[in-house]
Amino acid sequence: MELFADRAEAGRRLAERLRDAHDPIVLALPRGGVAVAVPIARTLDAQLDVLVTRKIGYPPAPELGVGAMAEGGEPVFDLALLQRLRLTPESVAGVVERERRELARRVRAYRGDRPLPSLEGREVIVVDDGLATGGTARAALRAVGAAKPAKVTLAVPVGARETVRSLRKEADEVVVLQMPLDFRAVGQWYVHFEQLSDADVLDLLGRGGSGGEGRVSP
Repeated sequence: MELFADRAEAGRRLAERLRDAHDPIVLALPRGGVAVAVPIARTLDAQLDVLVTRKIGYPPAPELGVGAMAEGGEPVFDLALLQRLRLTPESVAGVVERERRELARRVRAYRGDRPLPSLEGREVIVVDDGLATGGTARAALRAVGAAKPAKVTLAVPVGARETVRSLRKEADEVVVLQMPLDFRAVGQWYVHFEQLSDADVLDLLGRGGSGGEGRVSP
């Protein structure tokens, strides 16, 4: 299966599949989703913003996500995994609180004091750079859905088949370019997949730290 050169190229290819969107707002999941979303917003001449999410990790092994949260939404847990690990949402309350603080820090870093734009009645495209377990995407979609948009589309370049299938229940439409059978990690499907910093996100958004909003310039 063909690899994406980088997130920008993946975004350009996704944009071709999204041209029928009507005056959408594009919400990128930082950090990697922002690099995919910028060419989408540019192609569609759409408003671009971020929707900040955080994984809720299993305390002994934080890289294992037992849930996730998005700004404006409540924590969304993988209840089957919690049960297998003999945990409850209450037993990871300390992790949730730490991630709430980090989520708030990132919201301030990316948007300053400006709130998330109103999504009510809008067509919303939620963008990430790929789907592995889909925990953060699920939390994002539920937070967006609670804001009463007209339509919610999840757009990603690549995703695990079972994850994509499960997320079709959370969005009006899921647009994915590749669903490889041998999916192991998002990064394996990109030639260049550098980790991004907060500064990189601000540069991509063209805000220079000002927290402004708007359409992406050519």
